[in-house]
Parts: sequence; C-alpha cells; structure tokens
Amino acid sequence: MFEAVVKEYTARIIQLQSKSRVFCNIPFPRNRRFVGRDEQLKLLHRKVASNSEGQKVAISGQGGIGKTQIVLELAYRVQVEAPECSIFWIPAIKREGLEQTYTDIVQELRIPGWEEKGADSKALLRRYLSQKSNGRWLLIFDNADDIGMWLGKDKQTNPLVDQVPMSDSGSVIFTTRNSKLAVKLAHQEVHTVADADETMARQLLEGYLIKKHLMDNMQQAASLLKELTFLPLAIVQAAAYINENDSTLAGYLGLLAEQEEDKIELLSENFEDEGRYRDIKNPVAATWLISFERMRDSDNDSDRLAADYLSFMACVEPTDIPQSMLPTKESRLQKMNVLGLLKAYSFVVEKTAKRTLDMHRLVHLATRNWLRKENNLIKYFTEVRQHLSDVFPDDSHTNRSVWRLYVRHARCVLGYETHDKEEVLARGKLLSKLAGCLYKDGKDKEAEIAYADLVKAWEGVLGEEHPSTLESMNSLSLAYSGQGRLEDAEVLQLQVMEIRKRTLSEEHPDTLISMADLAATYSEQGRWKEAEMLQIQVSEMVTRVLGEEHPDTLSIWNNLAFTYSHQGRWKGAEELETRMMDEKKRLLGVEHPRMLNSINNLAVTLRLQGRGEEAIKLMEDCVRLSTQSLGASHPHTLSLIEEFDSWK
Repeated sequence: MFEAVVKEYTARIIQLQSKSRVFCNIPFPRNRRFVGRDEQLKLLHRKVASNSEGQKVAISGQGGIGKTQIVLELAYRVQVEAPECSIFWIPAIKREGLEQTYTDIVQELRIPGWEEKGADSKALLRRYLSQKSNGRWLLIFDNADDIGMWLGKDKQTNPLVDQVPMSDSGSVIFTTRNSKLAVKLAHQEVHTVADADETMARQLLEGYLIKKHLMDNMQQAASLLKELTFLPLAIVQAAAYINENDSTLAGYLGLLAEQEEDKIELLSENFEDEGRYRDIKNPVAATWLISFERMRDSDNDSDRLAADYLSFMACVEPTDIPQSMLPTKESRLQKMNVLGLLKAYSFVVEKTAKRTLDMHRLVHLATRNWLRKENNLIKYFTEVRQHLSDVFPDDSHTNRSVWRLYVRHARCVLGYETHDKEEVLARGKLLSKLAGCLYKDGKDKEAEIAYADLVKAWEGVLGEEHPSTLESMNSLSLAYSGQGRLEDAEVLQLQVMEIRKRTLSEEHPDTLISMADLAATYSEQGRWKEAEMLQIQVSEMVTRVLGEEHPDTLSIWNNLAFTYSHQGRWKGAEELETRMMDEKKRLLGVEHPRMLNSINNLAVTLRLQGRGEEAIKLMEDCVRLSTQSLGASHPHTLSLIEEFDSWK
C-alpha cells in the first residue's frame, strides 16, 4: 500500500515538473545570414499564432530551395516573441531518426509511461501535447517526404499522420518536397516556396562570401547566380567552395563551364553548413538522391514509373519535353498520376498550353549523374533513342508543329554513337527522320550534317549500293543545292542515278527521282537545254510509271514549265504551270506546301510577260500560304517576301 502511494506521488511530481517546463530542441543555431521570404514568414507566423484548433501547415518546395531555413527562422522568431511556447523539432528524413527523436523527447520530458518496456513514444507525445494544460507549443516535422511512411503505404506500422497531436494550444508545421503529401498532411494550408529572385540570390551569395568585394563585379555575380538557377543550396555551396579555395566568381563559373562529368564533380563537393543535418549529404548533386532512390525502390507502380520517366527525361533536353514523346505503355490515368508525382516533387513543371514539360536544369544534371553512377546511363540512352526512332513523326507538313518540338531532343540522344549493328540501325532511322524535318524546315546546313552522318552510317552497316544509302546520298545532294553548292550536288546526283539505273532499272521510281533532281540542278546552273531534255524524258517516263495525278509527276512537269519560262517560252510555260497548279489544288488542297512552287512559278511567268497586276495578286497569295504552312521565319517564306518586295 505504502509503495503504491509513493509511486503515484512520484508520478504526479514528475508530471508537475514537466508541465512547468518550456521545451526546445531546435537542432541548429539561428542563421544570421538568412535573407528574404519576409512575406511568407509573416504569413506563417500569423498561422502559428492564431491558436485555431488543430492548426496544421505544410511548407512545400523542391530540394535545396530553403524550406528548412524558413522554418528554422520561424522557430527562432516564435521563441523570441513567445518564450512560453515549447518548440519540438522532429527530423522526418528516415523512420529510424524520427523514432529516436520521439524517444528522446518523451524521456527528457519524463512523460508518464516513458520508462515502460515497449512504450509508444509517438502516442505518449501525442497524448501529452493534446492536453491544454501543457501550454503552448509548436511541432515541426522537417523533411516529411516519405509518403509511404506518413500515409501507411509502406505497411510497416500505423500511418504517422494518425500520430500527429491536435490541440488549440499548438500548431504543426511540415516541410516537404512532395506537394501531394503536403495536401494530405495540411489540406488547404499548403504554402509553396517560390524560386528565389535575383535580389534575394545576390544577398544570399554576398552574405556567405568572406571576400565581399567579389560582388563588385555585378555581371559575374549575375552570370553565376543564373548558372546556379538561383537555388539557395547551390549558392551556399558555391560560396563555401570559393571561400575554402580562395577562388573568385569567375573561377567558379569557369569550373561550371567544364564537361558534364567535371561539373557534376564540382556540384558533388561536400561542404560545412551548420544549418543542415550532419548525417545528410549537403551537395546540390546529392540533395535529390533520396527522392530518386525512394521512387525507384518503392513497391508502388506509379513511384517506379516516375523514376523511369525521370531517367527518360534525363536523356533528352531538359526543356520543352513533349508529353506525347514519353513512353505510353501505361494507361492515361496512370500517366497523369506519374506526372503529378514528378510535379509534386518540383522535378518538372508543366506548360499546359504546349503540353510540354520543363525539368529543373540541376535536377536534370543530378539525374544523369545518378544514372551514370548506377551504370545505367548508356542503357537509358539506348532505350530512349529506340523509342524516339519509333515515335518521331514523319516530315509531312501536317506534323510540322509536332516535329519541331521533337528535333532538339532527337539531337540530344543522337550525340551518343554506337557500333552495335541493331543500335546503328535504330540510330539511323531516327537520324533519317531528323534530317528530313530539318530539310523541310529550310535548315539546309543542319540537314547536310545530318545526312552526311547518315550516309556514313548506312555505308558502314548496309553497304554503298543499298537503297537506304542511295536515298540518303540523294537527300544530301538536295541539302547541297539548297546552299548553292550545285557542283557538289551534281556529282552526287550523277553517282546515285548511275547506281540506281544499274541496280534497279531506268524506270524505277527511285531512278526517276534521281533524274528529276539532276535536271533541277541543271536548271539552277542555267543549263536550260540540258535541263529541258532530261525533264522531258523524265516527265514522260514518270507519267507512264506513276500516273498523271501522282504528286511527283506534277512536280516534275512543273519543273519543266519553270525551264520553259526561263527560256522565254512563256506561253507554253503558263499553260503547263496553270494546269499543274489546278491539278495540285484539286489533289492536295490549296494549303499544301507543294502548291507554293506552282503559284510562285506562275507569278514569275506572268510578270515576265508584263502582266504585273495578275503576278502581284498571285504572289500575295503565295506569301500568305507560305507564312501559314511553313511559318514567317522559314527561309522559303523569307525568300518569297524578299522577291515580292523587289517587284514593288
């Protein structure tokens, strides 16, 4: 009996002692170099001070943007303005660390039940803080990124969200990279940390630099901050490197301009920062690894698919990634969930109007580094190149808006050469599509480079006389012609034509195309008689082989009319051009790009006959159609405008 009374008395004394004590376990000293975020801090402080029942707030933003620093500054402001308020800080990076912090808190407060074997420290603290008699408090869960741990999807224990205390005496703040989880934890009270602007970034860099005079060169400072995407963690890391190595802004910028492997090595440099956890890597290149690996190792299909999407996007350009270009094995709903997860982590930003995605440049670099370290970079590049070779649209004018978005990404994956035959074939398929689109877009020099690369590839795996090799050689000759390199074009066209005559037959459609292209080159060289003879021969043969209404037949007859016009045979040229234009309009439609040459040629023929008003009207139609179908900046459109202006 006496022992029971003593035990109860002791418990009450401990409880009274714990109630009278203000608790604080903020793990970091106050950051005297903290800058910016004033409006956000004021808003958060009002939320914390409102004492509304069950107040929960989530601070969301990408890794390295400064969420921990914001809540750290908030905690110290609360401590100064409300010294009676207890502050509980629980790192939520990993379950083990979270559990240990809970245990340390209940032991230090000597909350009744803490000493019992198997005590649930989370339940003890929840019950303790839910009692109004224990005073005001602020509970901070920092780095609450693991959605499985918080919502019970990891199936290890009860969801952590159920263990969060509720009381009108206290407030709970979560920091998280995952905006989806932020909504689950705090509902509508989610505050997203915006990117730092240049003013804040400049103040941050100056605050961390030892040699303040380095900031006198405003242009260098602006260039460095832009290269670091104004990311606070990257800025602090850069300042630490400059301080430790007695370097300069220009010196660090020079290092960032090195090859990708050197750049990632620089961004992987660890550095001392008393405002970050000791057991967590500081570098920018490492700050996203936890999220990458968590998605990859997850049991959730959407998480693993998100890791695959991230790896896919790391192999292409980081901006304007068409959603239609992504792998599409999954359902539309699952794809939306995956993209939602990537947006939730701020790994990508969606441009709704263009239906494209932008990947944060440093995330892009860090993901490539992750793949490289896992020996998966070449594997993913090969898979992405194969995928793009399948989904890259053909060079039809109706696909122009699509393939213009794809071009830069195709170039990116084509940069990695291969010697495996199957991979060379896949690379060649993509390279052929890319070159065709470049040529159709009037980018003759770029098309030349692509076609020359393609010719070399096909000669290596298919042979010099293979139809695909010959087709790429003929296309290369057209790229030469577009740049005025008519002699080079003629040599190549003669070579292709002779091989096709020998291996295919003189009346094979491919041979006829070679002959027609050679005739067009003769016209460009002013060799009108040779051009006419070859064009008449080809026109008759192509009509017999392909038919009168085939688009190639119409184009070849149109070329003959062009030759007549420049020989002064205007009547014959006009009749032929008018007939070809009407046929193309009937078969292809008035807005088809093949209409442009017919209209332009007829306008020139009319003008040469002194029929200026008719010519100008046709030329106006031609410029308008070219602008609509090819674009105002297309070389063909610009050439038409220049020609039309000279008529005026």
